[in-house]
Amino acid sequence: MALALNDKVLTEAFGPSAGTALRIKQAVMVILGVAALALTAKIQVFIPGNPVPITLTTFGVLTIGAAYGARLGLLTIVGYLAIGALGFDVFAGSSAEKAGLVYMMGGTGGYLVGYALAAFALGVAARKGWDRNVILMAVAMLIGNALIYVPGLLWLHQFSSGWAQTFEWGLTPFLTGDALKLGLAALLVPGLWKLIGAARQ
Repeated sequence: MALALNDKVLTEAFGPSAGTALRIKQAVMVILGVAALALTAKIQVFIPGNPVPITLTTFGVLTIGAAYGARLGLLTIVGYLAIGALGFDVFAGSSAEKAGLVYMMGGTGGYLVGYALAAFALGVAARKGWDRNVILMAVAMLIGNALIYVPGLLWLHQFSSGWAQTFEWGLTPFLTGDALKLGLAALLVPGLWKLIGAARQ
């Protein structure tokens, strides 16, 4: 398949494509995306042998970036972060007592910045057509994960006693879960494209 920058992303394959109806559709998608991110942040899955439960937030971020495209995906993540900054309990580790900017400036602040970078990168990759192929989608997901971890670990480092502790806190416990989420997301979006293609035949 030739990869072109003007390829449609998944959410452009259905519904209105111009005018006021498109704007309404996009607004609804942003609202639904923010709600989905808030929900995935609160879902915890325990993996045997791993002391730290994983959440589905990165799965949501990467999938939304790929399905929405760079601009709408980024807008959705920014909306999610803005809701969190206002004090709503929408993050994995936030609570009624610890939320808003106080939580965001804590140890996980860099990962939140990484969410925006990752969603944008996945949107660019999807626009190039990478979301139609499982292998290319997996590569894009790896890049997206790296864009979450790099600012996350750099920010977390200031709260640790050294890089060994930084990796122990913010990387090692999450690798297994992120690998599973990456695989699931890499299969999901190309699979949905195949379903759309089959439905139109």
